[in-house]
Formats: sequence, C-alpha cells, structure tokens
Amino acid sequence: MDDKKEYRPRLTQDEMDAVLRFRGEIKDADTDSNEYQSPKVLSAWGVDGTLMNIDQYCSFHGLPREDVSSYKLVSHTGTPYYNLVFREQKLIDEIDFEDVINSVVGNYKRKHKKFKYNNGDVVTRLIYTDTHIGMDTDSEGIAMYATEWNKKTIFETLDYMCQEVIDNRDGSVLYIDELGDFLDGWDGETVRKGHELPQNMNNREAFEVGLEFKMFMIERLSKYFDSIICNNICNDNHSGDFGAILNHAFQRLGEKTYDNLIVNNYHSFINHYFIGNRAIVISHGKDKKSLKFGFSVKLDPKQIEKIDHYLKHNKIYKKSDFIEFSKGDSHQFLLDYTTSQDFDYMNYPALSPSSEWVQNNFKKGVRGFVIQHITEGDKNVKVIPRLI
Repeated sequence: MDDKKEYRPRLTQDEMDAVLRFRGEIKDADTDSNEYQSPKVLSAWGVDGTLMNIDQYCSFHGLPREDVSSYKLVSHTGTPYYNLVFREQKLIDEIDFEDVINSVVGNYKRKHKKFKYNNGDVVTRLIYTDTHIGMDTDSEGIAMYATEWNKKTIFETLDYMCQEVIDNRDGSVLYIDELGDFLDGWDGETVRKGHELPQNMNNREAFEVGLEFKMFMIERLSKYFDSIICNNICNDNHSGDFGAILNHAFQRLGEKTYDNLIVNNYHSFINHYFIGNRAIVISHGKDKKSLKFGFSVKLDPKQIEKIDHYLKHNKIYKKSDFIEFSKGDSHQFLLDYTTSQDFDYMNYPALSPSSEWVQNNFKKGVRGFVIQHITEGDKNVKVIPRLI
C-alpha cells in the first residue's frame, strides 16, 4: 500500500489577513469592508499546515506567553484556535489608575505648606504598620491562636487607635506614618508572587476596606488637629503596587475632602522627612521586588553601613541633630537607641494579628501601634506604646 501524506489545511486568505491585521502589517484601509462581517479568531494552524503548540502560537501572533495563566485548544470550530486566560496582575500595568482616580476626584495639585517649628513646640506622631487587610488568620480552622481579622475587627482596632491618639494628643500637628504591608496581597499572593496567602477578601473588597479605613481615620482625627500629615510607604513585600494604587486614591480623595490634610506617598525603599531638627527615616524593611530578607530586627554592621550610606548621600547628618530609622515588617516591637551611635533604630509592631504561618512557626506575638510626642530641640522622645 502506497504511503500517503496526511492532508492538513493551510491558512485561508481571510485567516492570514486577520493575523497580519492583528500584527499591524495590514491596515483597515487595505481591506474591503465585507471582511468585517464576522469576527476573526487567531488561527492555530501554522504556515506549514500543522497545528501550532501554545509557545509557537504566542510567538507567531505576538502574544505575551509569560502572562498566559491557562489555555485550551478549541478545535471543534471551522478554524482551530487557543482560548487564553491572562494573569489578572497584568491589568495593574495596563490600567492608568491615576487617570481614572483624577477623573473622579479632580485633577489638581495642592501646594503643601512647610512647617517651621520653634524650640519647645510639640507634635504628635502615630506609627502603625503591617495592617494586612484581607489576611485570613485561620483559613482551615486549625490555627493555634485563631484571631478574627475581618472588616469588623479591623475597624474595631482602628476605632481604638484613633481614640488613643485623641486622648494622648499634644500640639496642633499630627504626623501619621504607615510603614507598609497595608494590604495583604493581590489574588491570594504577595505582589512579588510565588508566595500564596490565605485571604478572606478579594481584591475589590480589600481595596474598599483599605480606602474606607484611611478615610475614616482622618474623619475621626481631623477635628482635633490643625494639620495632619500622612506618610505612606508604598514599597513593601505584600502590598507593593496594589498598596500604591490605594494610597494614591486616598491622597486624591483625602486632600480634596479635608483642608488640613497632607498625604505623602513614598515609593523608594528608604525615605525620609523632617520634623524640625529631627530626621525621620522610614522604610518597610523589605521591598516589592528583590530584598528577600531586608532589615532585620537587630542591627548588624552591614545594615548600619547601608543606613549610614543613605544618610550621607542625602546629607541628613548635616541637616538634622537627631535621627530615627523607623521600620515595620518584622511584626516585633523593639526600640534600639544604642547599637548605632548616629541614629535610633525602631522596629514597630504590626497592627494585624499574626498569620497562621507565623503562629505555627514562631509564636502568637503581640500587635499594636505607637504614639510619640516630639519636642523641638529635645533629644528625648516620649514614646506611648499601645499593645493589643
């Protein structure tokens, strides 16, 4: 019996035109209008008449293979093609959130006033970190120290924090430092990916709770201070760009709603600002991309050198008499005034309870926030911890 080659149909002219049009090699004006009577799919037939695999398909049609989370070959139609599902994370890069937010709350730039402090002036500072909105601390009901962390308990914690600030306020200016990991992640993972997280909110719910959290906080506190300055870390290992988007929305909405509010969103790994002659250097402790370990709870010579280089590069030694380095991430409360002779090294406690993983691998831990009274010209800072 003679060998016969298996017949495989090649691309039709319409299919080839659809591919070329998708790739930009044919413009609409080059084709007849009757070619648009029905939508064209991207054929899975190769130019040699064989079916392409998924890698060949993406390469041929110029599709980002790395962003395809799943695919299925559809072969029961006249033209076989791949049904693709792209990672949702890609949407963050493609949507101009700033333009969308500006269109809702108004595109304007507020001129932020500069504060001048006289000797003896006192300001109040609130520091909280690692709120982890969306985190499920007991996803399977077997956590050693199960603690509810949902919208209800988050806002109960917020209400307590605001009341403590009101009861312990001093001076007319309030600084609020949020040191990162405000949201637990995106699509059940950290923004760095590769690390799955049990979560009890979807992306939309976490965003809504987070924005409501920050707006409610200002609503509670704005009547007690002439000025409120919010400093938000937007470069961390859990929230990353998702947290940056939320903080941008908070900045636009908050500053338009409250005349006495200033919001500063910091996108670098290490940042700083000044309260009179005191420099406050702030960082989450890990970044959104590369630092797996980051700054530890206890300083070592390598970390001292890293901070020292930052202080020298930004001439902070020349601009200030006192320096504090503030960080989150470690979920521990440890104030170090002595390891470095040049700056204080402060680890602030997480506002959220410990995750199930931390509970099982370490211990229950404590959570809370810290209030400070900073007096211009005084080296000593009054520290008021509130552990929950």
